[in-house]
Amino acid sequence: MKLIILDHYSQASEWAAKYIRNRIIQFNPGPDQYFTLGLPTGSTPIGCYKKLIEYYKNGDLSFKYVKTFNMDEYVGLPRDHPESYHSFMWNNFFKHIDICPENTHILDGNAPDLQAECDAFEEKIKAAGGIELFVGGIGPDGHIAFNEPGSSLVSRTRVKTLAMDTILANARFFDGDLTKVPTMALTVGVGTLMDAREVMILITGAHKAFALYKAIEEGVSHMWTVSAFQQHPRTVFVCDEDATLELKVKTVKYFKGEERAGAGSWWPSLGCARCEEWIYFSCSGHFHRQL
Repeated sequence: MKLIILDHYSQASEWAAKYIRNRIIQFNPGPDQYFTLGLPTGSTPIGCYKKLIEYYKNGDLSFKYVKTFNMDEYVGLPRDHPESYHSFMWNNFFKHIDICPENTHILDGNAPDLQAECDAFEEKIKAAGGIELFVGGIGPDGHIAFNEPGSSLVSRTRVKTLAMDTILANARFFDGDLTKVPTMALTVGVGTLMDAREVMILITGAHKAFALYKAIEEGVSHMWTVSAFQQHPRTVFVCDEDATLELKVKTVKYFKGEERAGAGSWWPSLGCARCEEWIYFSCSGHFHRQL
């Protein structure tokens, strides 16, 4: 497990975007070998998506041979509703890059048989060869995707009733009207996420500081589903300073020291003539170059 601490949200977003870019380039995807990328919605990944769009427009990255699988979708919300996750992904990411629409996979919250839709989603992931890198965010209560507190840590994609805390948190997207917020969603399970070969979790803001504390300083608990990733062989938490406010000083010092001592060790070697030199952030957020 790695914890990358940057000064601000914008730096954390750029770090995450560079990491995704480098992983895709190193993978060298093609028509016979697609890179499979798991993606989140919400306010946290928007900065990362903006940087990825910038890389595409600058000619530094292509999504032509990338397949994406989104974490979740509301039940009963029309696909073209401005707050559906279909709309979110297309408005904030997909329509700005060169990804083929048939290579984007988002659960259908209006499917006639919701569990069959969930089962089919799992099969699509398997058919794609599994997820290379799953990117996620969390809620203040430590839920990842819609795996609310109390969820099974071996759960698969399924229908999930949303916790009141989640409904309250999401009301801001529905004009503050709780009656407009969906109460159910389709979501990948914790077990589905754990199957990914690599997981990157973005955690920013002081309001998520206690969740980060629960994620890395206490034991694994189904009441804080993000804590399950302590047991994943390749997890990186990317956060800003505000998100570390509940961590012990020695925890922060340890991970910052580890990053300085082994800086760049989590970045894939690019080996690509058209790419810039291997660039990574230090814990202070400043650029350095690996020569």
